[in-house]
Amino acid sequence: MGFLLWIIIGGIAGWIASMIMKTDAQQGVLLNILVGIVGGLVGGWVLGLFGFQPEGNGLIASLLTAVLGAVILLGVVRAVTGRRPLPR
Repeated sequence: MGFLLWIIIGGIAGWIASMIMKTDAQQGVLLNILVGIVGGLVGGWVLGLFGFQPEGNGLIASLLTAVLGAVILLGVVRAVTGRRPLPR
């Protein structure tokens, strides 16, 4: 059940982060899941630097941690590649 939960939370977190960063038109479901899962790792690492321990605090804390990390990840990718969101 843990792996399935990672995929679900990762997909939701990646989708929310892509909406925040306005990259949703450029990403599909699989990329949203990947961004969300990697974002969870990044978010956990960043929060750990500030003394927060997000693991074990429930689904909402996990989702917020993954969204934070995914936004950071998408921001870094945008800064490195120089890509801007597609106009709507």
